[in-house]
Amino acid sequence: MDEVSTTPSRIRGRVTSRDGTPIAYERYGDGPPLVLVSGALGTAAGERVLGGLLARSFSVVAYDRRGRGASGDTGPYAVEREIEDLAAVVGEAGAGAALHGTGTGGALALAAVAAGVPTGPVSLYEPPYAAEERERWRRVAALLDRGRRAAALDLFLADSAGSPGLRAGVTELRPGVAESARTLAYDVAVVGDGRVPERLLARVRARVLVVDGGAGPVGTRQAARDLAAALPRARHRTLTGQTHEVAPHVLAPVVEEFLTEDRETAGAV
Repeated sequence: MDEVSTTPSRIRGRVTSRDGTPIAYERYGDGPPLVLVSGALGTAAGERVLGGLLARSFSVVAYDRRGRGASGDTGPYAVEREIEDLAAVVGEAGAGAALHGTGTGGALALAAVAAGVPTGPVSLYEPPYAAEERERWRRVAALLDRGRRAAALDLFLADSAGSPGLRAGVTELRPGVAESARTLAYDVAVVGDGRVPERLLARVRARVLVVDGGAGPVGTRQAARDLAAALPRARHRTLTGQTHEVAPHVLAPVVEEFLTEDRETAGAV
């Protein structure tokens, strides 16, 4: 899809996280605030097509998670620092900003809401809680522990559902992409043991939509259903014919419908 035709003018900026780390973001569109949280290796640039479609109804903010793109990377790393990064971006986006997270970005979004970051509703696309995902992240973590970043990156890309598109996107956005493999360790930390974190999810009071692709692995679809069942206020939806590399024009109206419904419901209360 042609990015120029779908993405309105962007405003670039930076916000400072609690530990002083600069976090770069892009904002486009007008309306209620919506923050996009990327998955492993993703950047704000990689969210432009989906963000452009959603910008017809929302003020969309996409950001570079720490260690990626134009954002800083103050050490030592901890998931709590990434939650603080997201809190800073939400504060910049606007009070009660909705969240949409893909893959490990969805897991991070849930962790932030459980930690008390004040957000609106949350939509997620295939958070990595399937058994196949647990094994993949275990192997990636083992390579990272041995200092084999390039091998970890190759394994991640080779095993990723929809990997051809992901590999092409990563290569285009960052020619020295092997260096960014260190951030895979951050996603390993966000995923934890890879099981649905039921105790954490019990603290999520936001309305949540969990989406998966109907053409993806059976385990991924079951994990999405399990996740929705473990959340206090969640629903599940499968997009027929979609894989982990979901088509933005298919996903965007589903996210928009859910978030718009949430606003209408809140207004009626």
